[in-house]
Amino acid sequence: MRQFRLTSIATFILLLVSSTFATSEGGGFQPLPSFWAMLFGHDGPLHHIIDIVYALATSTLFATLAIKVYRSRQMIPGKLQNLMEIFVEALYNFIKSILGDDAKKYTPFLGTLFFYILINNLWGIIPGGHSPSTNINVTASLAIMVFLYSQYTGITRLGIVGFVDHLAGQPRNLIGWLLLPLLLPIHIIGELAKPFSLAVRLFSNITSEDVLVAAFVGLGLTALSFMHSPVGLPLNVPFILLGLMVSTIQALVFTLLSTIYILLMLPHEEGH
Repeated sequence: MRQFRLTSIATFILLLVSSTFATSEGGGFQPLPSFWAMLFGHDGPLHHIIDIVYALATSTLFATLAIKVYRSRQMIPGKLQNLMEIFVEALYNFIKSILGDDAKKYTPFLGTLFFYILINNLWGIIPGGHSPSTNINVTASLAIMVFLYSQYTGITRLGIVGFVDHLAGQPRNLIGWLLLPLLLPIHIIGELAKPFSLAVRLFSNITSEDVLVAAFVGLGLTALSFMHSPVGLPLNVPFILLGLMVSTIQALVFTLLSTIYILLMLPHEEGH
């Protein structure tokens, strides 16, 4: 449970960073109306903080659960403690299968990424909810944080010389040194491309999921418009189930790639 407590602390750090960059202009589309939009309007004075509101709800939810479970922890766990331990242990075992003995050190950060992104994704499926992951600024801020953390890991674990050697492709022979002017820029570009790919992948998949659900909600309403019915056909239900799967997979993919980026920065004999 100590790992879960550390994860909840890291969640607030994630929220602080992502909220700093979150603005509604980054979304670029209007999904189904959220409770916030119903209260203040899509173009109301507070529309630009909608992503912060739902991201704060995610952070508050996990922090509250973590504090509650930690304070009431028992040797024989109750239902809530048992559920939390199952989630944390499953994620820890998944990360350990990649990082090995280093998993304990990096699970709080990577576990926070997974649960934080997962709930942010699921907000868009709940009626009246809004997914912060549909804002490119939110996903970009998370991706940049992963990039900075992985680079920090490389510098601290490899040292400055080892880190530069890693970027240079670890030349050990004449051919390697001759190819250094070519390989070094390629490796640097590859490192810079990692946060871009993380941000765009998460943003585009969750955005398309919300747009798809909204489109079929509109189609269901249109199908019964001739009857002047206040409700429509539930054509969006299958896509809500699809959205649950996509939200989980995208959170897992983001976490998996982040884990691999950290693995690549570890000393090879330990990372292996």
